[in-house]
Amino acid sequence: MNFQVTGLGLDKMKMDSPQSFLDQEEADEAEDGQLLEPEAWWTYSERRNALREFLTSDLSPHLLKRHHARVELLKKCSYYIEILPKHLALGDQNPLVHPTTMFQLIDPWKFQRMKKLGAAQTKIQLLLLRDLLEQLDHGRSELDALLESPDPRPFLAGWGLVEQRLADLAAVMDSFLAMMVPGRLHIKHRLVSDIGATKIPHIRLMLSTKMPVMFDRKESVAHQDWVSLRWFVTIQPALPEQFELRYQLLDPRTQQECMQSGIIPVAACTFSIRNLLPNRFYKFTVKRVESYTLVYEPWRDSLTLQTRPGPPGGPAPGRLGKLGPPLTTASER
Repeated sequence: MNFQVTGLGLDKMKMDSPQSFLDQEEADEAEDGQLLEPEAWWTYSERRNALREFLTSDLSPHLLKRHHARVELLKKCSYYIEILPKHLALGDQNPLVHPTTMFQLIDPWKFQRMKKLGAAQTKIQLLLLRDLLEQLDHGRSELDALLESPDPRPFLAGWGLVEQRLADLAAVMDSFLAMMVPGRLHIKHRLVSDIGATKIPHIRLMLSTKMPVMFDRKESVAHQDWVSLRWFVTIQPALPEQFELRYQLLDPRTQQECMQSGIIPVAACTFSIRNLLPNRFYKFTVKRVESYTLVYEPWRDSLTLQTRPGPPGGPAPGRLGKLGPPLTTASER
């Protein structure tokens, strides 16, 4: 690959700008310049500025930090298959292409196979994103070390390799950005069985994401014998969602205390659980109710809260013996 520095927009930098370096750097480079002829020194300064510009714009620490945060978010998302009909010719009124009827036409067994392929494709995509990001981190460290080298002669001698490294990293960045968005699923088999219709609709499958469901740590509060829980989704969906809330008493001491657990379907983003034990730890998890199109959900948020201590005298003598499942109260969104 014959890489040109101008291809990365580095030619826009004013190489002779007095603001390019700090005063101390200017002094250090002036000393280094004594090791080179004037023409070689000018070439060295120009290339050094170009490399610095690339590291502070195309591969800046702030940009890499944002990419790391984005990948961590994608690792917590839920992934679904989205079924979309291909566009028909103008005037074609075939009613079989409406999304609401698509699932009636798709072979259920073949769709389950497609879900497994979708899960595998999602896992591979997340692994590749992590690998590409590691390459960018490593490449920046290499170039940063080269930039800080006190001897300009190896820098000039190896500039051809530096150009190649810059081109490789630019290609890695392009691949990383292109892979950030879930893409089309590759269909190896026909999903729609022969239904005897004159026209069998053509469909395409896409991978889509939903942002993770997360507890609001500030608004989720434990009281003496009950808790108030609240959660949210970063990007609110257009339609209301159904959630699944799990709770469990940690380290139960009796058979009756083992009943302090359960799974609750919730149609809101807040919920209260009552009749809990004082001064005990409870673990709560929340996620969306699993849908037919879900292919991969690697993560769910969990929260541990400790209820407040009870009165100094402790619970009434018959309390634990009559302990039953906690009472629950749903709150409005």
